[in-house]
Amino acid sequence: MNKQFWSITEIIESFEIDEVFLVNLEKEEIVCPTCNKEAQPKLFTASDREKIRLAKILVEDMGVNLAGVEVILRMRQNMFEMRKQFDTILEDLAKKLNDTLKKDHNL
Repeated sequence: MNKQFWSITEIIESFEIDEVFLVNLEKEEIVCPTCNKEAQPKLFTASDREKIRLAKILVEDMGVNLAGVEVILRMRQNMFEMRKQFDTILEDLAKKLNDTLKKDHNL
């Protein structure tokens, strides 16, 4: 079973980061945890976890500041979206080519 949400404590322990780093990621709007209305703890999604993992690597291993992390993650997301669009275009072209070949074969 895959978890949908992780608590602040789980995030801090799994990535070995301090709470200040997490707060700074929130301030830069790199991650946006959700709140459960009943208990009000901040919860992080799988997407947030991935952003935190990448942010830690960029900051600790590559010396990127948080503004740079935000730009890199936004560009990464844009690349994923463009890839989806490209895949859709290729699928459409393949379908049209297949339909054309079937039509030509039946003549």
